[in-house]
Amino acid sequence: MRSVLGQSQQREDWSMTHSNNTKYVGLDVHKDSIVIAVADEGRAAARVIGTIQHEWRALRKVLDKLGPRSTVHCCYEAGPTGYGLARSLKAEGWSCDVIAPSLVPKKSGERIKTDRRDAVKLAQNLRAGELVPVFIPDESTEAIRDLERARAGAKKAERVVRHQLSKFLLRHDRRYPGRSTWNSAHHAWIAKQTFVEPAQQYVLADGLAAVEAATLRVQQLTERLRQLVESWQLAPLVKALQAMRGVELVTAVTLVAEVADYRRFKTASDFMGYVGLIPSEQTSGPHRRGGPITKTGNTHLRHVLIESAWHYRRQPRMSKALRDRSVGVTPQVCAIAWKAQKRLHHRMQRLIDRGKNHGETVTAVARELAGFVWAIAQEEKLLVS
Repeated sequence: MRSVLGQSQQREDWSMTHSNNTKYVGLDVHKDSIVIAVADEGRAAARVIGTIQHEWRALRKVLDKLGPRSTVHCCYEAGPTGYGLARSLKAEGWSCDVIAPSLVPKKSGERIKTDRRDAVKLAQNLRAGELVPVFIPDESTEAIRDLERARAGAKKAERVVRHQLSKFLLRHDRRYPGRSTWNSAHHAWIAKQTFVEPAQQYVLADGLAAVEAATLRVQQLTERLRQLVESWQLAPLVKALQAMRGVELVTAVTLVAEVADYRRFKTASDFMGYVGLIPSEQTSGPHRRGGPITKTGNTHLRHVLIESAWHYRRQPRMSKALRDRSVGVTPQVCAIAWKAQKRLHHRMQRLIDRGKNHGETVTAVARELAGFVWAIAQEEKLLVS
């Protein structure tokens, strides 16, 4: 009942904020072309008014023909073309939303999909208030996010080449006797390996060079991230989040850059749902069945939260590194971080004692960790609109 009332209220608010002569424009945007569909007020079907080249002047010319800019509301799906088009439209006086593609209503029986149909569907759903817009970050925040994601991609590439080299050595019965891998001792051990066949010796040398190059790339991107974050307007929030166990620079930057404005989430539960860490559910009448986590929303956030949650398996304590990261952080934030240590460790131990497997346990802890991240963001009040 609550969700039905919420949708009704959303439609009422939508109708109150749009005049009777509003034009609802659906843009199916591609690299080289844009299909434009328009829906008028009322129940009339949307119509396609044309396909243009993906050029700003051509789009502006078409939109100007639809009437005053204050009465034209545009939208397009989030995708590889980014937020540049939306920023340009807003700067020129048009209203524009970037829509979450996964939340666009779909008919189960539809089997035909074309660019023209997609544009019509966007225009009609925009008029009905059925679309969910995504948050558009400012350009500086988007730049930091791009750098953070580039670093994540480099780290993934590093893991791939390390895996390839280690499995090559294992196939030839070369087992490293040490405990920790990919440190200086491990690298020295790999460099000392020799093969009779020249081809295999070349594979070893090439693999080692690839690992060293990938590691250097990660180090360079990490250092560049560290430098640029200092002049970022959200640097104080990055600093505050590092007062938490398991949240160092890269994780903190990811948590801030991927969200930017934590005011979008009224409660901690809303943020947990955004990162896809809440359980799925199927309820019909008196029957309720819970399922695995939804895994919706931002995968980058979910990944770093789950990785950080592993740190709470240890007893709560203030290590030297954690004390150093907490210098300059407000006492209120430090209190939240210490409360998180105690609660999350207790939560993890209790779930393990009940027989939960480690994957489910860490996921549950990561969900609560997201709540503490939200609480610190609210405490800091360093949010952008």
